[in-house]
Amino acid sequence: MSFFQNKASQVEKEVEKALTKELGEEVTIYSAGALGGGCINHASKIKTNVGDFFLKWNASCEADIFLREAESLEELKKAAKGELTVPKVFASKMVDNTPGFLVQEYLPTRYSRPEDDEKLGKGLAVIHKYSNTEHGFYNDNYCGATRQNNRWNTSWPVFFRDNRLRFLLNLIQKERPLPGSEMRVYEKLLDRIPDLVPKESTPVLIHGDLWSGNYMITEKGPALIDPASYYADREMEFAIMTMFGGFGQRFYDAYNSVHPLPHDWRDRNQLYQLYHVLNHYYLFGGGYQSQAFRTARYYTG
Repeated sequence: MSFFQNKASQVEKEVEKALTKELGEEVTIYSAGALGGGCINHASKIKTNVGDFFLKWNASCEADIFLREAESLEELKKAAKGELTVPKVFASKMVDNTPGFLVQEYLPTRYSRPEDDEKLGKGLAVIHKYSNTEHGFYNDNYCGATRQNNRWNTSWPVFFRDNRLRFLLNLIQKERPLPGSEMRVYEKLLDRIPDLVPKESTPVLIHGDLWSGNYMITEKGPALIDPASYYADREMEFAIMTMFGGFGQRFYDAYNSVHPLPHDWRDRNQLYQLYHVLNHYYLFGGGYQSQAFRTARYYTG
């Protein structure tokens, strides 16, 4: 048996135990078919005596990554109030001497329809009305493989400056150090953040990593997957959505019909994108460095 097959076999045994405990009846996995689309974790559709489930697992990742993802999915499901599909979580496990995993509802896919954009827009607007008293989240979680500092803060400018940009720049300096000349521009930008973003901001739940690959069209309609949720200014959601595209005018019209965006939100859009561009530089290097620096100079010029 290969290393991969051995790990997969361990996971299946652990999943059977977890589902048996969760569902209150003996669960047996009949088959597990690999699914494509993920670049970090192994993903499978598992067939059992009680139905089909979606499983993803990994032995080489942050120990709590699946627990944190489960937390985000459960919070999004509460916030969506049935207006948008969020898969139900059945089990999650930390990475220890065996791989960590996440088991969730399996959602069969279908081809997209024009009305899906409208449903996605209205559903996201409903989620963005689910508020808190502070920005942050119950635990740190992960945007991709990068830890997010979710320590609570009542001030959006302070949270965005310190928990997002400064925290990420500190990670970068340990792994892919930026030249001193660039860091001086970033320090200038950090000083300016309170003047660049709204001082008064209602903390609302966001998906946190909503690009076109992190939602899917299912038989139940659009579904959100792979979240990195926290409570934030809702404009933060649109940073990565506009960075990679894939959301048309029908989506925005539907969103604004439920929860209109401020008329000047695009003035801050590139600034919020900076967090994700820096994260891509941290993870992948390359041209993201110059892209991020151009944005930093724009907002400090």
